[in-house]
Amino acid sequence: MSNLDDILKSRRDTRHFTADTVPDEVIEKALQAGHWAPSVGLTDATRYYIIKSEEVKSAVKNLFLDYNKKAEELTDNPEQKEHYKSLKLEAIEEAPIGLIIAYDRSVLNQFTIGTVGSNEAVKFSSVCAAQNIWLSLTEQGYGMGWVSILNYYQFKKILDLPENIEPLGYFCIGKPATNYDNQPMLQQLHWKQKSETPDCTEIKNVTLNHVSDFVLKPQPETEDETNFSRQLQKKIDSKTKPVGALGTLETLAFQIGTVFKTLNPKINNPNIVVFAADHGIANHGVSAYPQDVTRQMVSNFMEGGAAINVFCKQNNIELSIVDAGVNYDFPTNTKLINAKIAKGTQSFLHAPAMSETELQLCFEKGKSVVETIAKTGSNCIGFGEMGIGNTSTASVLMSVLTGFPIEECVGKGTGVIDEKLIQKQNLLKKAVENYSGPAELMQQLAYFGGFEIIQMTSGMLTAFGNNMIILVDGFICSVAFLIASKINPDILQNAVFCHCSAEKAHQKLLNYLQVKPILNLDLRLGEGTGCAVAFPILKSAEAFLNEMASFESAGVSRK
Repeated sequence: MSNLDDILKSRRDTRHFTADTVPDEVIEKALQAGHWAPSVGLTDATRYYIIKSEEVKSAVKNLFLDYNKKAEELTDNPEQKEHYKSLKLEAIEEAPIGLIIAYDRSVLNQFTIGTVGSNEAVKFSSVCAAQNIWLSLTEQGYGMGWVSILNYYQFKKILDLPENIEPLGYFCIGKPATNYDNQPMLQQLHWKQKSETPDCTEIKNVTLNHVSDFVLKPQPETEDETNFSRQLQKKIDSKTKPVGALGTLETLAFQIGTVFKTLNPKINNPNIVVFAADHGIANHGVSAYPQDVTRQMVSNFMEGGAAINVFCKQNNIELSIVDAGVNYDFPTNTKLINAKIAKGTQSFLHAPAMSETELQLCFEKGKSVVETIAKTGSNCIGFGEMGIGNTSTASVLMSVLTGFPIEECVGKGTGVIDEKLIQKQNLLKKAVENYSGPAELMQQLAYFGGFEIIQMTSGMLTAFGNNMIILVDGFICSVAFLIASKINPDILQNAVFCHCSAEKAHQKLLNYLQVKPILNLDLRLGEGTGCAVAFPILKSAEAFLNEMASFESAGVSRK
């Protein structure tokens, strides 16, 4: 076969193979073709791993079967479900050879031309290599099938792939057992018809994107509010208990009543919002986990398997998940709230994390998310986050906004310890030293900020504007609150700090904000888990204020 058009048209995602062996020279020629593929910035980041072991194939097959069960549940249509189950979507054990095509994300630790707009440009280079390999195999009379229905985290673990190596998937290689009637297999089996021609539209005009300014002004306290505060405190003090005997519960009851402006406050439709995004600084090894864990954990949230899912279910709290800027394209048929700014920020080691327009969009999108929740009747909202590398971002923002030395603001995050912790500290110190911009809040936020952190900041300000109780989770959420308090100091009136985390800088930040957290459970998970765990205490404060007898109603003497 030599005609290029014929090769392109006959290239198939092969799932049926003969038992014929694949000669070494066929694989060598195909891999050389992959090596000739374009590589962004000449990174040469594509890596290959050959699989011939039956034991390894069996382990990968089991991973596929486990994840394929979850894939079956994505459709509620019984016919489509049965049709899906009948499809042959892999040939892991049947194919003579398995190939892992991966990319080395550590190349991003250096300045790489072509990756400023998207870190995924390195991944796209590896896709180009995969296509070259596919075409070379087709030309030689062989086939390849791409298996991507896998838990990639477990996939890397069982194969002991280095942390910096990110696989595109598992590829089956062998002699095709069928030509699928010269059409894609899924088309032959009537799963879906491929369009006859490419979809191409010429763009002739530029759409101007106007981003509104986010401004909130403090409101002075009125005389009526002062009188109401006296009445509320009197109600608390008149309960059948010594004055102050319920400690923090009394403080919370007073706060809830003040925010809702009623002597009989009730928390309605509580909601915890988890904002997720990726960070360019993660490419410098500041986390114990690879960046792809952000994407994996968002999927885990959507599937109900994370700690925050468990605690929200336990306490009857609505859970909202927001893609603020994860380095991944999620399916559109999920409940995920799409507020994506970009696929992760840039690394602030040498350049701004985001543009001023992206910063403004963060404020706009964070505001929109919370306003939508407020319209459901929710008057209590908790904030959580997920993003590999975001403790580094939060540490730098804390240092810049408080003036504390960066060494006092850096902790172990996801579990960075010993030598790696020192490296993280030194890297972030260098990043702060490299900043030569003005000491203006918005410029600092654009340079060092994370999409999810700024969206949380905006969400908190919006919650304050809607008279909602604001539940603040751990270190990263507290940094978002720090930013919000710089914009509007009055926001402190609505904030409940749910816990003091095990991240060493969190206590220092809480002291700086002059606030007292409800719990101290050595949590350092994020996700808003502290909000969910502390929520029953707020309900206890609400209950005692509304239901506990007063000295007068119970006929109990005060002394």
